[in-house]
Amino acid sequence: MALVKRFPIEPRFDFAGKRRITLGVSTVLMVLSIIAVGVLGLNLGVDFRGGIVMEIQTKAETADVQAIRSEMNDLGLGDVTIQRFGEPNVVRLQVQEQEGGAQAQQAAIERIRNALDARVAQWRRVEFVGPAVGEELKQAGMMATGLALLAMALYIWFRFEWQFAAAGLSALVHDLVLTLGFFAVTQLEFNLGTVAAVLTIAGYSINDTVVIFDRVREILRKYKRKAMPELINLSLNSTLTRTLLTSGTTLIALFALAIFGGTVIRSFTWALIFGVAVGTYSSVGFGTPLLMLFGVKPSTVTVTQETDKEAAARVSGQGGN
Repeated sequence: MALVKRFPIEPRFDFAGKRRITLGVSTVLMVLSIIAVGVLGLNLGVDFRGGIVMEIQTKAETADVQAIRSEMNDLGLGDVTIQRFGEPNVVRLQVQEQEGGAQAQQAAIERIRNALDARVAQWRRVEFVGPAVGEELKQAGMMATGLALLAMALYIWFRFEWQFAAAGLSALVHDLVLTLGFFAVTQLEFNLGTVAAVLTIAGYSINDTVVIFDRVREILRKYKRKAMPELINLSLNSTLTRTLLTSGTTLIALFALAIFGGTVIRSFTWALIFGVAVGTYSSVGFGTPLLMLFGVKPSTVTVTQETDKEAAARVSGQGGN
């Protein structure tokens, strides 16, 4: 409780006055992210591009990843990804699809078995993901993301006015585009787990945005004669402490996963860390300022008959209780 009390109860930051800066920065970052995806591309996992997936348990208590990588490179099978998978002596191998159909894949598997057999105590998993399956998974992932965005936009439209829905959807697109740019720049593997992380980011971001939008609408109903920048600042400042504490505690848990969770969930965890940080920023610095750009004002929402003076007195009275 003492830590919470150290946060400013009534911050007075001029968010609306800095809206041109935040919107400009967000626009530039989105453009750079799109360029990065187009130029660098995403490091698609075997789930999407197809290939051979193998999990092995080595005889040694700790797998010698460098030695395994060296032996795999000598086979000349193309792009190979090797990483520890949970336990110290368990390794996951991902090999790109070989030209020549199913027979070429089986031949590659036999070559890998012969090269690593002296090191392996158990072959836990050996399978081939075909390109058709990878393409289906890619389409399913894009469809799931698109439908999720559409459903969230429809909910906000139903819950608020159309301007709020447009701003909320724009903030979601902002978060997802920047997340894709992050993966393009870092070249972290983009797989089915990452798609799950992207959908989680969308859900977290829209939750934060809806809380802020609800306060914006409440403030617009209370103070019908104040200037719109002042109302936006009042709304954001009144929810700032809640936003920072929620995001801060979430990031603490995610950083713990990133440090101690191992390589198996590394892409998933870093996607969430980046997404939560960007989602928090977009709710405050991108989505809410867009309301002004889309023409939101007190007359666009349902207005009560309460005067500014009465609203101020009631809010003051609630604060004293």
